[in-house]
Amino acid sequence: MRIGIIGAENSHAAAIAKIINVDKRIKGFSVEYIWGESGSAARTAAKAGQIPQIVQKPREMLGLADAIVVDHRHAKHHLPAAKPFAQQGVPIFVDKPFCYRSEEGEAFIKLCRRAGAPLASFGIVPRQKSFARFQKKLAGMGLVLAASTYGPCDLDNPWGGVFFYGIHQVETVLLAFGYDVREVELSTHAGKNATAQLFYASGLIVSMHLIREGCPGFGVQAVCTQGSVHMPLTLDENPYLSGVKMFTRMFKTGEPPLTDKQLMMPVRVLE
Repeated sequence: MRIGIIGAENSHAAAIAKIINVDKRIKGFSVEYIWGESGSAARTAAKAGQIPQIVQKPREMLGLADAIVVDHRHAKHHLPAAKPFAQQGVPIFVDKPFCYRSEEGEAFIKLCRRAGAPLASFGIVPRQKSFARFQKKLAGMGLVLAASTYGPCDLDNPWGGVFFYGIHQVETVLLAFGYDVREVELSTHAGKNATAQLFYASGLIVSMHLIREGCPGFGVQAVCTQGSVHMPLTLDENPYLSGVKMFTRMFKTGEPPLTDKQLMMPVRVLE
């Protein structure tokens, strides 16, 4: 299957192409096309990932690419770029976060269902082996009484504020503790660090620590009836590989790995 990538200004495009084209880790796929926000971004990603064709407009990939990866830094650009391909039933992976507004995301999901376009969107942090170890330990700890996460996040960054890096903690919380979040409160201090509290229907409160500067990575912890567990979410040797395996499997089978609720709830929490 021939993959086209829309967006080259972050490191993900090159990393995805390198796994497929250079390292040959995913059989039956090649990244053949890329469009970048600038010519230099496209050329840099194409060189690193050995992508043979740079297109001048994303629509040039219509009818050529068998599947599309949408990879902008700012989530507001994701769905407008993906729409022409969704209308033709092309399988689509949207890099995190899925979209910038939930209303837009819900309409796009309906479009994909009508057109038969398989759709997936997720980040890589909770797809690492360290998170799987946390889930395994958590399963033996009884009822979760309180939980928290930490990680880098600048509420004022130009690529959507909390959406840009907050998505990693939100996805981690939802996958670890469930999707039944009823309310969110955000507190900031001195215009820098912030905390977000996610209130669950069960009474559980999960705190997210959004650290503007100096945070070395992500982590998650829980206090339970039978003990507590804390896990720094260290990255795998190739942190993108598990995610690439997930979305190329969907490209091949046509079966999305996430439900509509799993796609939309991270966006609703961030929003």
